[in-house]
Amino acid sequence: MFEMLKRLMETDGISGDESEVRDLIMKEIRKHVDEVTVDSIGNLIAHKKGDTPRVMLTAHMDEIGLMVKGVDSDGAIIFSRVGGIESLTLIGQRVKIKAGKEPVYGVITTAEISNGDMTDSMPRSLDMYIDTGLSKEELLKKDVKVGSFISLQQEIGMFADNSVVYGRALDDRIGCYVLMEIAKLSKKTESDTYYVFTVQEEIGLYGAKTSTYKIKPDLAVAVDVTNAEDKGVKIQSNILGKGPCITLKDSGMITNRCINDWLTDIAKQKNIPIQYDVGDKGTTDALSISLSREGVPATVVGIAVRNIHSTIGMASMKDVENAIKLLEEFIKNPPKVCIT
Repeated sequence: MFEMLKRLMETDGISGDESEVRDLIMKEIRKHVDEVTVDSIGNLIAHKKGDTPRVMLTAHMDEIGLMVKGVDSDGAIIFSRVGGIESLTLIGQRVKIKAGKEPVYGVITTAEISNGDMTDSMPRSLDMYIDTGLSKEELLKKDVKVGSFISLQQEIGMFADNSVVYGRALDDRIGCYVLMEIAKLSKKTESDTYYVFTVQEEIGLYGAKTSTYKIKPDLAVAVDVTNAEDKGVKIQSNILGKGPCITLKDSGMITNRCINDWLTDIAKQKNIPIQYDVGDKGTTDALSISLSREGVPATVVGIAVRNIHSTIGMASMKDVENAIKLLEEFIKNPPKVCIT
């Protein structure tokens, strides 16, 4: 299980540059579905044919990252954030700049840190730059230019007796992995099922918007990550290892109660641990899906991740396994009663 997830996490796929992730998923999933297509915005749509209802499961391929904004005369690379990455986690991070024939590597720093000065205030991303050890002329020769994508380089591995995975891009390669496993396990389904791997979720939920319009699903579930609130808080929620989280509310939507109740019933019948997520920050592809055409009943199954939207996250493999079990049963017996 871990090896496939690791391959997904290792593959660069910043919003707007998801092709390498898409190619990897396509290679693995095409033997488990009837049809695979890529739409004009870059979404990967894997279709397993069946009867009604038409069910759409989504996970976004893109990850947060950076983009080259300019190169100073001394070779310092100024960057812009792609997605909501936490600035305080960037200092000292090793990065890979997508350039010409070969990538260029560097480290994020500030003038104060580079000069050995101590600072009492937290630097903003606007005050940071990337040091590659190369001059401006050398960088230009290597085709580092405005618009080049910059990915965060982090070790990926397991700890806590191999029960916790850590690394970059858990958001949302975990969701991609869950969908791939369900497609593999679901040999025969009642529903007409679409596994949709979307683009540009981190900057505006764009891939979900166009793919939903095309597919016209009767029901949808977005598989994403959610913020673990199980350390340093008075009331714990979204606890690692306690099961996937069914989102009831986030900052953008109230999810479909009928689908949530159906998932809850499945969990009870199959003894699958679940949690409920009432969030105040962030939203998912489910928002765009729910507002397509005349509206689509939609919800979110989330995997709790610590240090979400930072350079390195942590998640429980037990939660991943239970999300797969839950959604595999959902596909076998989708809730026709929830179709409006």
